[in-house]
Amino acid sequence: MNVYYTDGSCSPNPGPGGYAVILNGKPVALGKEKESTNIRMEAEALIAAMLHADGEVCEINTDSEFWINVITKWSIAWEENGWKKSKGEIKNIDLVKKACKLYEDSQAKLVWVKAHNGMDGNELADEWANKARKGATIN
Repeated sequence: MNVYYTDGSCSPNPGPGGYAVILNGKPVALGKEKESTNIRMEAEALIAAMLHADGEVCEINTDSEFWINVITKWSIAWEENGWKKSKGEIKNIDLVKKACKLYEDSQAKLVWVKAHNGMDGNELADEWANKARKGATIN
């Protein structure tokens, strides 16, 4: 089973953004946007990990408890209500719908990990998300 680590980065926030997906200690997906937010980059990283897994059983470690809740809890009611929530709009609905669809079709287990806690995979994902924001690519 593949075990992924993901992270997103913006500096400033909002501002230039990057994300990374780490597998076996190496980046397997990096992305960059000229103008984004940390929240959007975290979602892009999760989406990229699910795409990379291509339906195979996997574990995706993320320090974004927010996106785990969106994908596994909150979006269920939002979808039942026509992609509406009781108070205000659903921000980043494009990414919400994409991530939820991928998750539904996946065999991914989403796992929350504490950020900046010395966990090698999480630290590498953070490092590479920052590199991606600055223009790094996978060779």
